[in-house]
Amino acid sequence: MTNFLFAMLLLLGSPGPGVLTLAGVGSAFGYRAGWAYGAGLFVGSNMVMAVAAGGLAALFLANESLRLVFTLLSTAYLLYLAAKIAFAGSKLAFIGADKAPGFWGGITLQAINPKAYAVGTFVFSNFPMFPNQLWLEIAVKFVLLNAVWIPIHVLWLAAGVAVNSLDLRPAVQRGINIAMALAMLVVVGLALASNFSG
Repeated sequence: MTNFLFAMLLLLGSPGPGVLTLAGVGSAFGYRAGWAYGAGLFVGSNMVMAVAAGGLAALFLANESLRLVFTLLSTAYLLYLAAKIAFAGSKLAFIGADKAPGFWGGITLQAINPKAYAVGTFVFSNFPMFPNQLWLEIAVKFVLLNAVWIPIHVLWLAAGVAVNSLDLRPAVQRGINIAMALAMLVVVGLALASNFSG
């Protein structure tokens, strides 16, 4: 369970379309618009997690070969995302918006967000806690996921609101990008260790 929580902290805290757009909304429109958008992201995230847990997780937990294939596919996507972040250059590229997308915008983003699906299936098909009690495992993971998801997204929103007052040097910005990419690699390592530790 400790590995699971640590992995969720790194995985959910690392940049993806959800947190980057949330930071962008906070930066452009402030907290009020950010709360509305963040609530939509929260609902959308739980919908995606339910889809992943309800069908895909059961399939992967029951079939070791399928689980391995999807672990490799989702790991490849997370490695791609880590590389994209690491080589983003010297700018902290918060994704901006011309107007605040609102609650429904948050739900819509999660419905088409490939990271959300990759994370959902990755989470529910890795880090086994109760191998013989599927529904208990899903319930516990939902609670833990949301316990990590909420404060992380609040922090990203706060970072977005605060970013306009910062004047970071290019080297500092580049270092932050590399640190975020390394966090993704740690998550991949933890998941692979969990899968192959027996």
